[in-house]
Amino acid sequence: MPWTAKNVVRVVRLQGMITPETRPGGRGFNFLKVEKHIEQAFDIKKIKPKAVCLEINSRGGSPVQSSLIFHRIRTLSKENGVPVLSFAEDVAASGGYWLALAGDEIFVDPNSVVGNIGALYGTFGMEETIKKLGLEWRLVTAGENKFRNDPFKPQKQQDVDFLQNILNQIHLNFINMVKERRPTLDATHKTVFTGDYFTGGDAVSIGLADGICSDMKALCRDRFGKDVKFERCEPPKGFLSGLKNFGSEARVEISMNDALEELAVKQQGF
Repeated sequence: MPWTAKNVVRVVRLQGMITPETRPGGRGFNFLKVEKHIEQAFDIKKIKPKAVCLEINSRGGSPVQSSLIFHRIRTLSKENGVPVLSFAEDVAASGGYWLALAGDEIFVDPNSVVGNIGALYGTFGMEETIKKLGLEWRLVTAGENKFRNDPFKPQKQQDVDFLQNILNQIHLNFINMVKERRPTLDATHKTVFTGDYFTGGDAVSIGLADGICSDMKALCRDRFGKDVKFERCEPPKGFLSGLKNFGSEARVEISMNDALEELAVKQQGF
C-alpha cells in the first residue's frame, strides 16, 4: 500500500492577466482555465488538505472572471471545510487583489504591490488619424446606442456618462467585497478605495493584508508540521507539455499579440 502524507497543503498558482478569453499558448487565465485545478485542490476524497494556498501574481483584468474564480474558491472552501491562504508575489492588484480576497488570510512580500481597488475603461480616439489616412468610417446599427464611444468620431458626453455609471457600479461591488472580506481594514484611509497601490508593509498596516511572508512553505511548516507535503494543482510540466508550450508560454520575450491581448483586457476592467 503506497505511503500517503498525513499533512498535505495544496497550491494553486494564479498568474498573469485575468482575461475573458485565452487563446492557445496565451499568457492570461480565466475561470475555465483554472477551474479544474481549483477543484483538484479542494478534493477531499483521498485526503483532506490542511489548507489550500493561492500563489497570486496578477495585475488584474476582467471583473467577471475575477469574481467567478473568487466565488468558486470560497464555495469549495466552505463545502469542504478547508482554509485558504493567499500569498501575493510581485503584484496582487485590482482583479489580482480580488483573487487574494478569496483567502481567509492574505500574506505579502515587503516588496509586493497590492490594492489598486478601482475600475477602468480606456480606448483610443482616432477621428483625426482616419482623416489623415483618407479613410471613411462606415457604420450601420439598429438601435441608437448599439455602438457607444465610437473611436472614429468625437467623444460624446452621454457616452462618457454611461460608461462612468457602469464603472462606478463595478467599483462599488469591489469596495463592498473588500469590506466584507477584510473586517480589520481601515476603511477611513484616504486613498484605499481610490485605486492606489500599496507596498507590502503599508498593505498590512492598512488592513489589506494580514502579514509579511516571503516563504510560503516555511509558514505552512510552522503551522501544519515540518513533515507537510506540498501538492501543486496545475498542468503537468513534463516533456510533452514542454513541446506543447514551446514558442508560447515557455518563451521569455513578450510577443506583440500578448501585449495587445493585455491592452485589450485593460481597456475595460480592473
